[in-house]
Amino acid sequence: MSPPLYESNIKSLKKIASGKVRDIYAVGHDKMLLVTSDRLSAFDVVLGDPIPDKGRVLTAMANFWFGKLGHVVPNHLTGIDPESVVSGADEKAQVRGRSIVVKKLKPLPVEAVVRGYLIGSGWKDYQQTGAVCGIQLPKGLKQAAKLAEPIFTPATKAEMGEHDENISFEQMAKTIGADLANKVREVSLRLYKEAADFAVTKGIIIADTKFEFGLDEKNTLVLIDEVLTADSSRFWPASEYKVGISPPSFDKQFVRDYLETLTWDKKPPAPKLPAEVLAKTSEKYREALQRLTGTTLQKES
Repeated sequence: MSPPLYESNIKSLKKIASGKVRDIYAVGHDKMLLVTSDRLSAFDVVLGDPIPDKGRVLTAMANFWFGKLGHVVPNHLTGIDPESVVSGADEKAQVRGRSIVVKKLKPLPVEAVVRGYLIGSGWKDYQQTGAVCGIQLPKGLKQAAKLAEPIFTPATKAEMGEHDENISFEQMAKTIGADLANKVREVSLRLYKEAADFAVTKGIIIADTKFEFGLDEKNTLVLIDEVLTADSSRFWPASEYKVGISPPSFDKQFVRDYLETLTWDKKPPAPKLPAEVLAKTSEKYREALQRLTGTTLQKES
């Protein structure tokens, strides 16, 4: 296990922004370096404790899916070695195994969420309204029920510290235009279906996931950010899946479940996580990578 990286400090490049998990630096005028830290956000709050190896796991998992799903939609990868765009041994160590150099694109102001199972905010919405983001579902469904067909339920992209909000497809179409909204929905559903079908062969259910997209200078739709990681998706072990309960997860649900036992208003600052929760979460992330891709993290040299 490598020492956790809570925040990168790359002085040879100009820092553009820090997200909940990623630090972003400019590489020339048309590319960016994305460094995936070991920070973890839950309920849209960044926790103060890093999860060991999380950034390296997320990067390896996203790169696996970018390669596997490249025939569905172009992605933002450039293939440039991140270590080649920074200076000195310390900066190279910070980016090693946890970074990608990507094309600078115009990001769409929505998150493309696909749900194959009734869980999380979708389950809460269904209990109250019988629908998820305005999509009417059959009566009598239980928690974690598999949907007859995956549904597309977009969300707003919240600023740091704010909560993402589910929106209707019609609201999304008003925001980005009907043609582009239809394209995003079609591509998102196809990405999810292909990934879910593959994951099942590895004993993992992808309950839901979110994609992010951008546009290049020709207005081509491009898959950006991360894809089908344990941060952007709910992964369940198929062997432990049951309808009517929230199944155990290979993702940050373990942390969410722990936080739900506390008296916390889900606003910063977040509570400290016990050492056993940090270790168990790190183990879950690494196990998901090994199950899905057949690879384990290489020890840092």
